[in-house]
Amino acid sequence: MLKLSVRKLVVPMLFLASGAAVLLEQAAARPPYRTQMVAQFHLEMDPAQKGSTSCAYCHVGERGGKNWNAFGDTLKRAFSANPKALIPEALYGALKFNVDSDKDGYADALEVFALTLPGDAASKPTEVLADLQKRFDAAGGVEQYNPVKPAEKPAVPVVPVPGDMTQPVVPPVTPPVTPPVTPPVVVPPQVPPAMPPVEPPPKS
Repeated sequence: MLKLSVRKLVVPMLFLASGAAVLLEQAAARPPYRTQMVAQFHLEMDPAQKGSTSCAYCHVGERGGKNWNAFGDTLKRAFSANPKALIPEALYGALKFNVDSDKDGYADALEVFALTLPGDAASKPTEVLADLQKRFDAAGGVEQYNPVKPAEKPAVPVVPVPGDMTQPVVPPVTPPVTPPVTPPVVVPPQVPPAMPPVEPPPKS
């Protein structure tokens, strides 16, 4: 009877322990890592993951765990290069390396743009590399994944120039108008009229 009771206690405990191990494995790549990646990389949300991308983006298995895939190793290298980096900065830093982690012929940033897995060689874009690169550059290149957007500079006014209608020209600066200076009126000194000569009195 005692052995049976111990067995009844041990089996549920083993079951709970195995369940806890699975939960810990799944928690290795839980939000906010995945949710940040979905927002920053403009990824399609997986309904099964409640708005987060699959753990297989950085891990070997769908449930995450300690085994990282090729892109996961690149992401770890980004954290090592900047130990104080936050999650958005590390994700951007991994793409700034401009490497092809899974060696499938497409750089990681291009695969992020094409919504394929940069850590899985079996998942790669079907678009020609040159065409994909052209669309990627037109969309802003790797800077579209920069969490810190650069400050926008004011646009330079464009003035049409004969022969080149697209050349930006800064309009000329009009100098300030100085009002004319009126010279002072000079009044000439008035000379008193000459006195008539005095004739001597006639002699008697």
